[in-house]
This record gives sequence, structure tokens and C-alpha cells, in this order.
Amino acid sequence: MASLKEVKTRINSVQSTRKITSAMKMVASAKLHKAQAAIENMLPYQKKLNKILANFLSADLPVKSPYVNKHEVKRVAIVVFSSNTSLCGAFNANVIKMLMQTIGEFRTLGQDNILIFPIGKKVEEAAKRMGFSTQETPPMLSDKPSYQDAADLAHHLMEMYVSGEVDCVELIYHHFKSMGVQILLRETYLPIDLTRVVDQDEQLEAERVIVNDYIIEPSAEQLIADLIPTVLSQKIFTAATDSNASEHAARTLAMQVATDNANDLIQDLTKQYNKSRQQAITNELLDIVGGSMK
Repeated sequence: MASLKEVKTRINSVQSTRKITSAMKMVASAKLHKAQAAIENMLPYQKKLNKILANFLSADLPVKSPYVNKHEVKRVAIVVFSSNTSLCGAFNANVIKMLMQTIGEFRTLGQDNILIFPIGKKVEEAAKRMGFSTQETPPMLSDKPSYQDAADLAHHLMEMYVSGEVDCVELIYHHFKSMGVQILLRETYLPIDLTRVVDQDEQLEAERVIVNDYIIEPSAEQLIADLIPTVLSQKIFTAATDSNASEHAARTLAMQVATDNANDLIQDLTKQYNKSRQQAITNELLDIVGGSMK
């Protein structure tokens, strides 16, 4: 049985750990509230953008865009969102696992024809361990997503697709649904599938108010050509914001579990300490009684 000093030292150690996990939980929770506010502020704009696109698609207007044309897949780009730091449960592990599965599907293209765009240091380190040379991405897009950084990355990907430098772009990120639920998604970013751009509920709403007799200046083709890049830029920003909120939610939950485990361990160690102390006092009393009887 451990001595009283050893048990006391361990109790102090666990108490120190509990202070750290509790503080990290509060910090992550505060960041999560900001990330949720960012998502809520973005949603009205995204819904309106999708509704406009739904109206054009439902009106059977001609859609000519280089981002819609499908290529024979000879080179692929994978944009992966993770965190810069750990201590967020299985958040990064799940992203890396999905990345490995995606790479496995395109392995026949050759390693040089698989371009990885890591958003977050953890997935960047994992990609380098797998032998890949990662592509440059905006450094702040993981911690503090901004629309400008997302648009810069989106335009770079669009240029690569139009020039034929890549034939397909895949996105891997977590979708924030609630505090306890973050869904890992893999989506095809380019070529864009217009039938999937519009959410089903939004499409039904658009169909109820659709007006097919449009007067468009300068032309429908030009308007859609300008609208689709905006949708693609918004998609990258949405993925970054979703991933950021999911990271903070996962870390908050992980630190809460760690704090609860520390509390349970402290209770068990305190009971062990009290039992050991009681046993030591009992033994001393027995020694005193035994000595007096002699």
C-alpha cells in the first residue's frame, strides 16, 4: 500500500491537473460562443445566396461555367481542416483517418498527383509524416477564419481547376451541429454540383415563389458566372467556420470529461488517504496499548 506522503503528493498532482483542465474548458467554451455567433451571422447571407442560385436553376436558365465542367481525374487536391493544437478528443484523429481513406482512393494517381492543402498544424504534420509535401494555405484560417482568407484560397483553387492543374478538389471538415455533435464531412468542391448547392428546404421554398420571366442585365450567363465563384468562396468560409466551432466544442467536451475524471480520482485518493491515515493511527494506538500492558 502506498505511503501517506505518496498518496498526498498524488492528490496534489491531480488537483493541479484539474485546475488546468477546468481553465482550458472555460477558455474553449468562450471561444465556442464566439464561433457560434460567427456561424449565426453568416447563415442569413448563405441562405439568401443559395436562394438566388435556386431561383436561376429552377428557371432553367443556361449555366455555363468552367467550374461545372467535369475533367478526367489525373490530379486531385484535398483541402483538410484540423486544429493547430491538441487536447480536443478525437477531433484531429478522425480528420487524419478520413484523409488517409481519401488518399487511399486516389493512390493509383501517384503521390505526386495528390496535393494536400492543410488548414491546421495537426493535419499538416500528419501529411508530412505520410511523405507528402503540403501546399501553402492562409495561416490564420484555422484559428481565426476570415472571409478574405477563405476567398483567397477559393480563388487559388478555382484558378488551378480552370487551368487544368488539378481535375478535382475534395473538402474534409467537421460540421458543427451542436455542443455534443460534430459531423465529419467529405465533399467534392470542384467540379461544382449545382444540384447539391441548394439545400432541399431552401429549394422547396424557392419553387413556391419562382418567377421564370427574368430580365437580367447584362446577361444570365454573366450573372451566374459571377455568382458561382461567390458560392465557392462562401463554401470555404463555411467549412472553416464550421471546423473552428467544432474544434472548440470538442475541446470543451474533452476538458469537461477530464475535469470530471480528475474529481472522481481525487475522491478515490482522498478515501485511500483517510483509510491509510486511520490505519496508521490505529496501529499506533495498538502499539501504545500493547506497551502499557507490558
